[in-house]
Amino acid sequence: MISLSELRTRDSERSFKELTGNSWGVDRAGRDRAIGLAAGGVALASVGLSSSPATSDCRAARRAVFWLIVATACWGVSFPLIKAQGMLSARLLPGGEGWFFTAMTVAPRFGLAAVVLLVVRPGLLRGLTRMEWKQGFGLGGFAGLGMLLQNDGLHYTEASTSAFLTQLCAVMIPLWLAWRTRRNPGVVTWLAVGLVLAGVAVLGRLDVNRLGLGRGEIETLLGSIFFTGQILWLERQEFGRNRVFAVTLIMFVVEACIGFGLAGMSGGSFAAAGLLMSSGAWWTITMALMVICTLGAFLLMNFFQPRITSTEAGLIYCAEPIFGSVMALFMPLGLSALAGISYANERATPTLLLGGGLITLANVLIQCRPPGQPTLAPSVVTAETADAD
Repeated sequence: MISLSELRTRDSERSFKELTGNSWGVDRAGRDRAIGLAAGGVALASVGLSSSPATSDCRAARRAVFWLIVATACWGVSFPLIKAQGMLSARLLPGGEGWFFTAMTVAPRFGLAAVVLLVVRPGLLRGLTRMEWKQGFGLGGFAGLGMLLQNDGLHYTEASTSAFLTQLCAVMIPLWLAWRTRRNPGVVTWLAVGLVLAGVAVLGRLDVNRLGLGRGEIETLLGSIFFTGQILWLERQEFGRNRVFAVTLIMFVVEACIGFGLAGMSGGSFAAAGLLMSSGAWWTITMALMVICTLGAFLLMNFFQPRITSTEAGLIYCAEPIFGSVMALFMPLGLSALAGISYANERATPTLLLGGGLITLANVLIQCRPPGQPTLAPSVVTAETADAD
């Protein structure tokens, strides 16, 4: 069998013969020089046509940023949906316990999402590894506790205060990484963090004079700490070969168990849960939360976040209030008609443009920062492991 190098040499000799018109009318040294030049041209051409690893990494990072923005938009949809579901639950169960309403907002959507994953990918339970169990339990615990604390805190504090305190994870992540690695993340990172906090404060019209430290604020701060843990847990290198769908299934089951456990401990009964589930509007909102804000958002997060740094991811997720504010411009009226509640559309204000602009500028800065820090996180999930379910 003729090797590829021999074929390239013969092609080089043929090209030389065509140029000279004489196969043997030159000295051997001249022919060797011509062959060497031709072979070198082939090698240079092949190098020029192939994409460098840096270019591939850059494209993968940009693709990850795009899909994480989509995931953040999906979470933005949850703002009016969760508020409408809370108002509907209060109408169906007057005087009901706040923790029970919170649990019934979280548990069913994650339980249903786990069932859907099992139906679509029935082989997920086969071959679960210790690392997949570990990652799934960690993600489910961090996300489930953070979500419950954040949702309950909303009952006891202003929505603007909740949004501001929740986004403090953008500060906690670089602080944690700086302490762990003993390295300053750089001026650009801290500038981006400052712009994000300013943007969220403007977007939510935060009143510093009314910023106290009551039950709502404490619960929201604790929730932000758990969300920070979720983002950092997803980045750990030891989970790099885990299957995304398998890990997400475990995560959903853990969150559902936490939610249903809280529903039982908060004094809820099967009769109360049955009354909520007898409402077609309640099911419609729950299904929307399950499809868009649970399956869609968390699968995108779990698949694409490991392709960028946790600091970048934390800043991207801070755009959630922007999407929430945009959705609140038109979704409440339709939800009111669906659920029989009084939930008016919000109006666009200059704060939406200014706050959104500051958050967007922060993310542009962090993406365009000078090189010096790796763009890709080391725990990138390979295509083989992601599709091996």
